Amino acid sequence: MMLSFLLLPAIIMFLVSFSKNNKSKYLLAFSSFVILVPIVKLFLLPKPYNILSSYLVADKLDTYVLLVSSIVGIGVTLALLTLDKHVKVSPKAYRKFYRFFAIFWVGLIFSILANHMGVYWIGLELATLSTVYMIKTNYTPAAHKEAWNYMIVGAIAVSLILFGIILMYASAKPILGENGMEFDLLLAHAKEIPSPFLFEMGFAITTVGMFVKMGFFPMNLWLANIERASFYPVAALFSGILESAIIIGFFRFSKIAMQVNYDHLFIFVFVYTILTIFIVAFLIFRAKDFMRLFSLSGVEHMALITMFWVSGAPFAALLHFGAHAFLKPALFLSTGVLESNGKYKIAGALRGYKGKKGTLFWFLVSLFLLAIISLPPSPMFFSELYGFGAMISNAKQSNHMLAMIGAVLFLLILLSIIFYRFVAIYQAMKYEGKEEEKTVYGSELFALVVFAISLVTLLFPATLTYLKSIS
Repeated sequence: MMLSFLLLPAIIMFLVSFSKNNKSKYLLAFSSFVILVPIVKLFLLPKPYNILSSYLVADKLDTYVLLVSSIVGIGVTLALLTLDKHVKVSPKAYRKFYRFFAIFWVGLIFSILANHMGVYWIGLELATLSTVYMIKTNYTPAAHKEAWNYMIVGAIAVSLILFGIILMYASAKPILGENGMEFDLLLAHAKEIPSPFLFEMGFAITTVGMFVKMGFFPMNLWLANIERASFYPVAALFSGILESAIIIGFFRFSKIAMQVNYDHLFIFVFVYTILTIFIVAFLIFRAKDFMRLFSLSGVEHMALITMFWVSGAPFAALLHFGAHAFLKPALFLSTGVLESNGKYKIAGALRGYKGKKGTLFWFLVSLFLLAIISLPPSPMFFSELYGFGAMISNAKQSNHMLAMIGAVLFLLILLSIIFYRFVAIYQAMKYEGKEEEKTVYGSELFALVVFAISLVTLLFPATLTYLKSIS
């Protein structure tokens, strides 16, 4: 019953998307809002809650990620209402976007709530394929080219994930049999796996596949290229929702890998993420437009989340995840206004706004830009404080204290490069360039307010207590 309740809004959205009535635009938006209702109900139920036998099981981590994703979906829907005011989009493309957004949401539900590696992969594949068509709703040669690029990169990534899953299943099959695909049983019997090397190989291959899908080394630019070619709401979906489905898979697999061999897991992930941040820091420094800047910044933050998670700071990782999921879509959606008439101009982008709507818009965007570089009281400031503290604390228990301190200092230098670039861009947006009049619409401003309220909510004592209970 709960599964039907969760899928019903997406099914309604899919069916309505075939209607050619002009008023269906508002019904599509309403169906996106309704998605939040079953998720809130699921959030309030006692955990763990079996939705579909042992295949779909809701726990605190699942429902937190799903709730964050549904709020992002609402923000994207609000921005969609005025998308045609900023870019050329036909009614057919608009309906097509929602049609595949509905399929995307079904895949997301399966991947996030999956307690089965096979179901997780199926959900992720469904979300990946539907995103290809959402990219193509922008009828330009660049968007069509990048949709094919995404199809190729996505196919490589999900193939790696599938092959890794097969190896992990094979490693646990002698003791768990056909149940060796279930996350909870794998976690409970991780220390009994007869072939830990085989499991570690599977985990490493799966992790590389997930990292590729998030734009990590060595494929750092494909995500930025795709988000540049897509409509702004598609980029927001990539950063705020699709990456949620990927990162929760990493959380699940890595919890098991920690029990198999923590040192191997930590060294592999730590080196990979530092290399990714090293490359991304200099790519951000050279970024010339908002979409690429925000996209590359998203890769940096996802790398930090994975690093905090494996460093023994799940609370910091989940807090950082929530902040990123709200901040990055907010910045992507605001790009539609900042890039006036489709012109990629950084200088003067925060000038030229009139009235109360304009004032509130540039004020919120300014706060989001400063929050994304972890200035207090941004949730990212506290998550990085806890995360780096956990890394040092973790090093105390090993013989690598000096190496960890050196790594943290190196990371802080890289983050300082990113900080400098964002501050320089903010100054150019606010104080330089020619002032051009820009229009802000009520629905997109409301979307930014939703994200701002959600960010503040992350710092509530009750929210912080809940996140600590997940970890």
